[in-house]
Amino acid sequence: MSIDIRAQIAQAVEGIHPFDQEEMRHKQFVTEWIDSGADLCRIQKPATPKTHLVSYFIPFDEAEGKVLLVHHKKANLWLPPGGHVEKDEHPKETVLREMEEELFTKAVFHYEEPLFLTVTETVNELNPHTDVSLWYVVKGDSKAVYSFDETEFYEVRWFSLDEIPSEKREPHLSRFLHKVQNLMSSIEKR
Repeated sequence: MSIDIRAQIAQAVEGIHPFDQEEMRHKQFVTEWIDSGADLCRIQKPATPKTHLVSYFIPFDEAEGKVLLVHHKKANLWLPPGGHVEKDEHPKETVLREMEEELFTKAVFHYEEPLFLTVTETVNELNPHTDVSLWYVVKGDSKAVYSFDETEFYEVRWFSLDEIPSEKREPHLSRFLHKVQNLMSSIEKR
């Protein structure tokens, strides 16, 4: 990974305002990991190095208060679309690439920078590893029909913020949604 991209990733992480103590701990871990000089991107499938970057993106229909989630086949979880950051790729570029690959449409960002940061041990028992995920919010339209990559997902579905699946979901999803709701409330109060 180029020094410039590493510095941009470090800057993006620095700009994230932790929502809670867990995100604060994750941010500290990620900052130290970046500063260590370790490889940040997966360089060999399925999980080399054992800790690597992922970009999630949440299509958000602000008018309807709905988010689009995917039922991921490998993880068997409801989670945001996204994917692994490639070598010399900025995580934001990953969002642009993955949205076209997975949902066959262009990404338009609600926020230019990641809104949330998580460190997650994967559920993959054959190749356990750690995903460092930067979460972006993109514009979505819950009335539109989204095509999707059927090799990766069982289905995609829009959920209102109060009806997110309680089981078989990404472990940090509710914390992310609380952060989005708090952000939206503070913007409305201005």
